[in-house]
Amino acid sequence: MVPIDTANGSPQNTRMAGALSAGDSSARLQAALAAGSNPDAGLLETLVERCAVEPDFFVRDMLSWALTRLPPEITLPRLRRELESERTQARGQALHTLSKIGDRSAWAWITRDALRDREDDVARTAWRVAVVLVPEDQKKDLAEELVLQLGRGDRDVRLSLSRALVDLGDVTGPALEKAATHTDPAVAAHARATQLLRRNPETGFDAAVEEAKRVAALGPQRAGAGAEKSVGAANAEETARC
Repeated sequence: MVPIDTANGSPQNTRMAGALSAGDSSARLQAALAAGSNPDAGLLETLVERCAVEPDFFVRDMLSWALTRLPPEITLPRLRRELESERTQARGQALHTLSKIGDRSAWAWITRDALRDREDDVARTAWRVAVVLVPEDQKKDLAEELVLQLGRGDRDVRLSLSRALVDLGDVTGPALEKAATHTDPAVAAHARATQLLRRNPETGFDAAVEEAKRVAALGPQRAGAGAEKSVGAANAEETARC
C-alpha cells in the first residue's frame, strides 16, 4: 500500500516535479514512467496538474498510468475536481484517467454536462468513459442521452459516438430507430449508419455512412437490392485510404 501523504514536499518529489516539466518530451516521459513505477502519493497534485498542461500525447498517457498506480481513495476525489475545470485538457485527461482506473463509483460524475461538453475531444472521452462505467440498469438512459449528439462534429467525432452506441449493445436499438427518422438529414444518416454498424461490426464507418445516405435517397425497398454491393465497394475504398 502506498502511504497517503499528499503534502509530501520531499527533495525527491521536488526533483520529480522538475523532471516532469523538463523541456525535452522524452525526459518527461521517463519521469512519468518513474513516477508510476515508484508510486508516491505525494506526487498526486503534481501529476494531476501536469496532465492539464502536458502537450505530448504519449507523456499524458504515461501520466494517467502513473495516477492509476496511486490509491484510488485519494486519486478519484482529485480527478472529480478536475472534471469541473475551465481547462479543456484538464477535463479531458481526468475523464481519460477515470476510464483507466475503471472504478464504477465514478459513474455518478459522468454528468449530462460532460456528455455534452462544448469541446468535441472532451465529449468524445466522456462518451467512452460512460460506456465503461455505466451500470447495466442505466444503459438505456445513457443510450437515449447519447443519441442526442448524433450528427455532431466531423467524421472522427461521429465515429466515436457510433462506437460508443455500438458498445452499449442492444439497448441502443429503440433510440437509434427513432433517431433514424429525425428531420435533420445529418442526424438521420448518422443514426442509420450506426444501426448498420450494430448489425455488422465489420462494416467500415465510411461505408455505413454512404449506405445510410443511399437508403435515405432511394428508400429502404429500392436500396435493399444493391446494399451488399454498395457496402462492399465503400469498404474497399475506405480500406484503400487507410
